[in-house]
Amino acid sequence: MVDLTSLWLPILLSAVVVFIVSSIIHMATPWHKSDCKKLPDDSKVLDALRPFNLQPGDYVLPQASSMKDMKSPEFAEKMKKGPVVILTVRPNGMWKMGPTLGLWFLYSVVVGFFAAYIASRALPNTATYLQIFRFVGATAFMGYTFSIWQFSIWYGRSWKTTIKATIDGLLYALLTAGVFGWLWPR
Repeated sequence: MVDLTSLWLPILLSAVVVFIVSSIIHMATPWHKSDCKKLPDDSKVLDALRPFNLQPGDYVLPQASSMKDMKSPEFAEKMKKGPVVILTVRPNGMWKMGPTLGLWFLYSVVVGFFAAYIASRALPNTATYLQIFRFVGATAFMGYTFSIWQFSIWYGRSWKTTIKATIDGLLYALLTAGVFGWLWPR
């Protein structure tokens, strides 16, 4: 067993590496360019929604008020007629990337911390690079990807987008595992 405090360097350095690589993927490549489609005549859609003064949050359309309402012919007709929408409303104004990037970095630290915790409980100081890589890589892969799949399963998010995000998560996990294998306390 390895003392968890001796793993802060690989935890933080792997988060930095993931942060840099994810920034390159999202800003310098077209990999995620097609993740969200543009609505035809989005100005008209925005004009139609604006009078409702929607507060930031998640919305479902149509929305049944109860299980009984969900079984009604009127609700069934709304669903059939469509569109069926899951909508996330963000605060008005330009997207503030600073807090979002800060949270992404913190998330990467948390993934690294849990990967470190599991590996530190399972492996000795004498573990080989490959043993460390397997434990940390599998744990980091779960941390970076498994929650993404729920959005395709439950909310109809494009599986193409989910698969691309899973590939990103695999890359982040491999990088995290590599940093830990390199900096594992001996």
